[in-house]
Amino acid sequence: MGSEVFIVPVIFLGLPWIIFHYITRWKQAATLTHGDEKLLDDLYDAARRLDDRVCTIERIMTAENPEWRQNCLPGRAESSRLLTDGE
Repeated sequence: MGSEVFIVPVIFLGLPWIIFHYITRWKQAATLTHGDEKLLDDLYDAARRLDDRVCTIERIMTAENPEWRQNCLPGRAESSRLLTDGE
């Protein structure tokens, strides 16, 4: 009779408390903090600025040499390089 007195509260009080405790912790951890949102916004702005810069550089290079992309393709033969190592 003594063990039932201990088991019943553990089953009906302890287990639900543990389950709800960890569910609450999981929900709190899954949310973004204000700092996280600010960091994501800053990273997005930096990525957008870098993308704009790359597009500008590509336009300049295309204006100077329309076939520059063909010279930069991966997998091309080593003999077709414009400059060899050490030049």
